[in-house]
Amino acid sequence: MRPKKRRRSKQPDTIVNTGRALRGWQWSALLVAATLVAYGPAMSGAFVFDDVSWTKDLERVLSGFSGLRQMWVDPLTLQQYYPLTGTTFWLDYQIWGWWTMPYHLENVLLHAFSAVLLGRLLLRLEVPGALLAAAVYAVHPAMAESVAWITERKNVLAQLLFVAALLAYGHSASFWTKDRPPLRSRAFYGLALVLFIGALLAKITTFALPAVILLLVWWKRGRLDWRGDVLPTLPFFVLSIVAGLGATWIEKHHVGAQGAAWDLTWPEKILVAGRVPWFYAGKLLFPFNQCFVYPRWILDTGSFVQWLYPLCSAAVLLLAWLLRSRLGRGPAAAMFYFAGTLLPVLGFMNVYGMLYSYVADRWLYLPSLGLLVLAVAAIVRAAGHLRISKRIVALLATPALLLLAALTWRQAGQYRDPEILWRTTIAGNPDCWLAHNWLGVVLQARDLDEAISSYERALEIKPDYAEARNNLAVALLRKGRLNEAIGEFQEAVAIKPDYAHAHSNLGAALAQMGRLDEAMVHYRDALGIDPDNTQALGNLGNACLQKGQFDEAIALYEKSLSIVSDNAGTHNNLGSALLQRGRVKEAVGHYEMAIKINPSGVDSLNNLAFVLATSFEPAVRDGSRAVELATQANRLSSGGDPLVLHTLAAAQAECGRFAEAADTAQRALALASDQGTTGLANLISSAHQFYLAGKPFRDSRPQGSTD
Repeated sequence: MRPKKRRRSKQPDTIVNTGRALRGWQWSALLVAATLVAYGPAMSGAFVFDDVSWTKDLERVLSGFSGLRQMWVDPLTLQQYYPLTGTTFWLDYQIWGWWTMPYHLENVLLHAFSAVLLGRLLLRLEVPGALLAAAVYAVHPAMAESVAWITERKNVLAQLLFVAALLAYGHSASFWTKDRPPLRSRAFYGLALVLFIGALLAKITTFALPAVILLLVWWKRGRLDWRGDVLPTLPFFVLSIVAGLGATWIEKHHVGAQGAAWDLTWPEKILVAGRVPWFYAGKLLFPFNQCFVYPRWILDTGSFVQWLYPLCSAAVLLLAWLLRSRLGRGPAAAMFYFAGTLLPVLGFMNVYGMLYSYVADRWLYLPSLGLLVLAVAAIVRAAGHLRISKRIVALLATPALLLLAALTWRQAGQYRDPEILWRTTIAGNPDCWLAHNWLGVVLQARDLDEAISSYERALEIKPDYAEARNNLAVALLRKGRLNEAIGEFQEAVAIKPDYAHAHSNLGAALAQMGRLDEAMVHYRDALGIDPDNTQALGNLGNACLQKGQFDEAIALYEKSLSIVSDNAGTHNNLGSALLQRGRVKEAVGHYEMAIKINPSGVDSLNNLAFVLATSFEPAVRDGSRAVELATQANRLSSGGDPLVLHTLAAAQAECGRFAEAADTAQRALALASDQGTTGLANLISSAHQFYLAGKPFRDSRPQGSTD
């Protein structure tokens, strides 16, 4: 007898069958294209909100191989220890600089590839409507925050690796078949382990993978075997636990997720945990009125209505388990997946974003797969019971997918520009103090009055918002309202004593009032909180320079430059301090560096020109270069700065052009007299006498601002 052919398991919408291979690739290409179109408005978007924390604020780390090494070996280099995500930004900076379009495109492609892999995984698991579920996931607007926001590269990268790891492990263990094969692939097992490590290094939310593996095995086989199923996952669980503990510590002690906002009682935590799944389920099934920052719930443990949420959540999970023999294990598996992957954001653990809201679309990205797949499978299976053909189902699904894509298009448009994002957020959540503050930051560059109004509105909602008080004070300072600004700075440091930036700003404001000793106290407070605060280092250096403490000023400037080497103002000020110590050639080098960084810096141009024109060291003097630099400084200052004209006159005299020097000095003297700067006027008058006598002016000290 001829042996019977072994029948392959039936797979709806298969892309494995050779005759349909092209169709499968066409579907993948179509899905990627549809995702790119849905996220089209975000492609040209700028950096918004926290994006700078992963990009521009890390320029020193992203600019070289030492920074790449640092983000891997030092867990505190990045916001969280996600070095694989950081490496993608490192590569982006090396290739694109700060051109944001490729950053957005990469996010969208990572999401699209996740959808493609999800479709393949669901097909292998024989889930009804597998490809439709993947398409829904690809264009669902609840995913927009993770995909369109550059910062959430960690989400989309981790998700891709998570799904890929499940596929690889499935090939190793064949948990998509009822009967386990006798041989297992070590190569696929190793690949799954590597992919899982990568997922954890992209974002810790993928910690649930080993539990998900066991959940899938239980769903497909109805049992778990210790040696065959549980034991192989133990290395995954160890990695998950270690990474989770590390991430929890960093979130609390490095990111700052601790304090009154997170100190919930256990009943309050249960209220949050019970309500969160219902909120997200609603956003998945009815994806409207989404918001970048949702209102933060007011918890009331005495409210019977609020207790209904956790009671109903527990009841649904219990019913899914009890009805598994009637409904099948699929609904229970999907719901347990949804609840389990939500665990880190249910309120039991400190997550920094819960300062603003207990829910966020980005926290739904991984858990969404459970409910989306369950909902689509239920619809497709119901259509099968009603004998509705697959073609009709596809026709009915098309307008739904188009609606989801249109909603995603609208959501993605928020990420084109920071102002659009914050105004849209305020429209959806008028009491969002975070949005009012950051809208003020955006507006401050063009409309100080409107910015001040935004800060004041933020403070009406949250009076103890130290960052908004600091920002308001900066705006008031720019408006010339110095006393009010100092009052707001003082409020900011009173609310948040460890706010280094506010201490530094308060010191700068006090220095403007001539209260230099008080200013230095706040600069030192800022450095005690944050020793690498370059603003405080520079400001304290300036104060030391004004007080004649040149060696301390030099040390402070040098430390600042060791942290940020391309600060033109610090190079200029260090040059001035070195000059006061007679280290002329070193001073010239720092002035040159300042001009290289900022060719339009009037102070640096003027200071270098003055040294080249008046130094007592013949080897340093260069009259022609001094004239060139002083002329450029004079042009940039529109000929109205007596100090620059004084330098130009000295440079002209160094070149032997004494008549021109005398005329230039006469103009400088008139301007200085009109402005009431008596000391400068006397100096110019003395130099003028040299030019009238046909002599150059000599001075080893720069006469420039050290701000």
